[in-house]
Amino acid sequence: MSHNDIMSVELDANYRPNESEPYMCREQLAYFYRLLSAQRAELESERASVLNAVRMADKSESVGVGDESDNATYNQDITMDLRMSDRNNKLLAKINAALERIVNGKYGFSVISGDEIGLGRMMARPLATMTIEE
Repeated sequence: MSHNDIMSVELDANYRPNESEPYMCREQLAYFYRLLSAQRAELESERASVLNAVRMADKSESVGVGDESDNATYNQDITMDLRMSDRNNKLLAKINAALERIVNGKYGFSVISGDEIGLGRMMARPLATMTIEE
C-alpha cells in the first residue's frame, strides 16, 4: 500500500482500531501511519529547537557571559539537550522503519517469524517489531 493509498483512507476523528476488524486492514494501517507520522513531526520539531539551543549556546560561550556556576549549569543543560537529541534521532529511525513497514505491508507482523504481533501490543507499542513471546 503506497503512502497516497494510506492517506486517502478516510477515518472518523474518533476511530480506534479494534479486534472486530481484519488484522492490519486499510483503516488500521492508516491509523498507525498517521499516529507515527505525527510522532515523527513532533520529534523533528524538537530536533530543530535543540539544534537552535546548541547554536545559541555556542555563540554565548564564545562571548563568555556569566560566572563559572552559570557556565557549568548552561553546559550541563546543553549536554542533556544533546543526549535527548541523540535519543530522539534513534526514535526517529525506528519510526521511519515502522512507516516503511506500513507501506510495504509488513507492519504488525514479527520481523523474525512473520507472525501477527497482535493489535493490543501494537496499540500499546506502535513500534513493536516482535511478538511478546519472541
